[in-house]
This record gives sequence, C-alpha cells and structure tokens, in this order.
Amino acid sequence: MAAMWRAGRRGAALLACVLMAGFTCPPASATPEGRATERYGEPPVWGGCERFVADTSKIPAAQCGTVSVPVDYANPEGPQAELAVIKVPATGDRIGVLMVNPGGPGASAVDTVAGMGAALADTEIGRRFDLVGFDPRGVGHSTPELRCRTDAEFDAYRRQPNADYSPAGVAHIESLYRQFAQWCTERMGTEFLANVGTANTAKDMDVVRAALGENLINYLGFSYGTELGAAYAEAYPDRIRAMVLDGAVDPSLDPIEENLRQLAGFQRAFEDYAADCASAPGCPLGDDPAKWVDRYHELVDPLVTQPAKTDDPRGLSYSDAITGTVNALYSRQFWKFLTSGLLGLQRGTDPGDLLLLADDYLGRDDQGHYSNKQDAFYAIRCVNAPFPTDPAVWAAADQRAREVAPFLSYGSFTGFAPRDVCAMWPVPPSSTPHPAVSPGPDKVVVVSTTHDPATPYEAGVELAKQMGARLITFEGTQHTVVFNGDACVDTAVVRFLVDLVAPPEGLHC
Repeated sequence: MAAMWRAGRRGAALLACVLMAGFTCPPASATPEGRATERYGEPPVWGGCERFVADTSKIPAAQCGTVSVPVDYANPEGPQAELAVIKVPATGDRIGVLMVNPGGPGASAVDTVAGMGAALADTEIGRRFDLVGFDPRGVGHSTPELRCRTDAEFDAYRRQPNADYSPAGVAHIESLYRQFAQWCTERMGTEFLANVGTANTAKDMDVVRAALGENLINYLGFSYGTELGAAYAEAYPDRIRAMVLDGAVDPSLDPIEENLRQLAGFQRAFEDYAADCASAPGCPLGDDPAKWVDRYHELVDPLVTQPAKTDDPRGLSYSDAITGTVNALYSRQFWKFLTSGLLGLQRGTDPGDLLLLADDYLGRDDQGHYSNKQDAFYAIRCVNAPFPTDPAVWAAADQRAREVAPFLSYGSFTGFAPRDVCAMWPVPPSSTPHPAVSPGPDKVVVVSTTHDPATPYEAGVELAKQMGARLITFEGTQHTVVFNGDACVDTAVVRFLVDLVAPPEGLHC
C-alpha cells in the first residue's frame, strides 16, 4: 500500500506577515500549558523579512520575527523552539489578523504569506486584515529545523523503486523505513519528535495569537491546515472570529482509511487527466478509457528495473515517475508537463519533465539541496495518530488500494505489503482520530472541491457536518481553490471573513 501523499501542495507561495506589539492575553488555565502560554506569549522583536524571504520588494511593509515556545509544554523551562512569524499589515480599515496555514504538514506559512501578501495587497483582504503566518515547530524557517536526511541520502532513497512486495522485497522496504526513522531519532532526538504533532502546534498557534496581542483571530487553513484549524477550534473555541477551511481533512478517520480515500481521489484525478489528454491527438495514454491504466503501466513499470535516461545525469527512477505523476494531478496547470514526460517515455526521448515534477514535489532545488518539508511531513504525521503494527493489516490495505487506485499499483497482489514508516516510529502518537468539534454557530466555513485528489470532496462534507459549518462546493479537479482565481468561491469567502455573512446553503461554484 502506497504511503500517504502530502496533503498541502499549493503550487506557489501565497501570503505574508502581520503584527502589532501588544499585550499578552491571560492564560487559558492554570495548567503547565497555561503558564507556558503566559510566559511565551510575549511580542516578538520585529524586523525586516530578508532573513526568511528572498524577495521582499512586493511586501515592503512586511515584518518578521520569532516567538519562543517550549519543546515540551509539560517542561516549560526545558529546550525551546523558535517559531518564525511573518506579518503583512492591513493597508486600510483594519478588522484584525488573518492567520494562514498552507498545509503539508511541513509547508512554510511564512513563504505562503509572503506570496499571498503580494497577491492580495490591493484586495479587500489585504486592506482589512493583517496577514500572518507562522512556521510550525521544526518546519520552514523555524528552529530547530526538523531534518532527518542529508541531500545525498535523500537522492539515494529516491533511486529505490520500493515496488517488490515479495517477502524479501517487503523486508527491504521496511529496512529503508527503519533507517529513516533511525536517522530522525539520531538527528532530532526523541523529545523533539514526540512533540511536533498537531496538538502542540495548536498550542503554539495560541501562543502566537497572544504574542500578536489579539483576543480573536481569523484563520484560513488549506489541506492539512484544516486539521490544524479543527484542533485549534476544539481547544480554543472562544478565540475564533471566523475560520475558513479549504481542502478538508476528516480528523475522524484512521490513517489507513484516510489513505485509501486519498488514493481513490488520485485515481479520479488521473482519469480526469487521461480524458483531457485523450481529447488531443498523440496522447501517450491513447483514447480508449478502458486502456488508460494499462497504457500508463506500460510506460512507467519498466523503470522498476531500468531507470530512463534524462538530460539530468540522475535519470528517471520508477519512484520519481510516480511522484511526478502525483504532483501533476494536484493542478490542471501541470497536466501538460505530465503529458510531456510520458511522451518522453513512449518515444525513448528525455522524460525530464517527470523528474522536474518529482523535484518540485520533494523540494529539491537546482543545486540539489532539499527543503525539509518531506522530513517534517513524516515526523508530524507519525505522531498524529496510532498506526497498526500487524503486517496482515497492511496486506489487506494493499489489496484494497489496488482496487481503488489501479494506476498506482505495481504488479499483482502478493498477500504481503510493507507497513507504513509510522508503524515503526520511535515515539508514540500524541493524538487519536476523532470527529471535529464546532467552536460555535456561524464561525466556520468549509470549502471542498469535487475531484480534489489529495483531500477528497467527501472529507469536506463530513468536516462541515462535524463542525456545524456551511459548505462551499467547487466543481473541479485540483487541490484547494480559495484565492486561486474562482470569483464565486472568493466572493463568498471574502464576504464571510469581512462581514461574517455565511455563504448560502448548498453553494456550488
């Protein structure tokens, strides 16, 4: 069964940094966590954003700083983490802060807000809200940086096809997973790994709120950011003015069920891509819907034993071909690059666009350096829920995965499958799946896309029910939609955030 794909890809960075030096709000309780909030809710020292953002020319008013939080809230005097925070101040009649999380887990909110601050500068959102992003502990520009692999180790891992589900093949794959877990343990320590989950990130979010001097926040979460938003709403319902959750994660699902539904979502997106490809002559998958999956396997499966040559000396591995395909399915704008890469495999020419898509997804730059978003993704995900350790459970899940996502399934069902890396993680989970809790009437709007591959539409329907929220349905094949060019969605979201007017029941865009 394939490991879960990262649920937070936004294509490009979108937002920026907000702030006001202000008072520290009183702690929520007299617990150690409450005392930590009181101590650590002090305003950051604000300065320019050059240390975090490469180009600040389009957000000249942006301010950046750091907020300290304890690695372990039960030990507030112990090791600290420094959260990177960015704020792009409102340019008009200010309502308050709009805090943004782009998802992942592992994506940088600082980078997202930097891009969003520039894009929304002349809009109602830019005029009425300070745009704020903080990088969760271990993520992006926050320190310590959660990094388990060197660049060379990551490159070597990508050369592994991880497709052999014989007993020996499964043992080999699990040995790679154990090695990754061991690297994380050696390089980050079990105390840090045990405390990177969403439960602590929600506490960190409230510390940042206090540091900003705000009694209430507005929140926009994408993908995994909806899971973080739901966790915050459960813990701090009285500190929310308005919350928009786009590309919803259903927090009530166990990891295997969530993965299977996501795989089914990618299968739908693959079929949408193939239908679009087939509408033009020369599609590498042909024009017969019954053969699209087989044609895809004919192109990519040989890479298991022999990577394809590319202009890049690394070549295209089977793993990278799959990752590149998945990346392209997040957004229609990438479909042409998927077609180009598959045509390269079909013709025996350079399929380099698939390698570039894989590099983009995995955070590898032109110099061969990786961001830490993939390491952070696994470290956070592995403590967010218990993962079964029984091999038979994973074999049964693999059988179901082959049924719901045949384009991602190599070979035939063997009765064996590797356990997820999280099943051998060195620290226990800090959360368990459970339904989201409403923070109160008319505080939350959920946005869900009908053919979203990474966070399937049904998850948004369920999250809206759990939180008593209005649901905006967007008809399309892409991952998340707010502030991505759809006037129907954006008009409803802006009216809710600015005027607290809920969208009409059953709104479809």
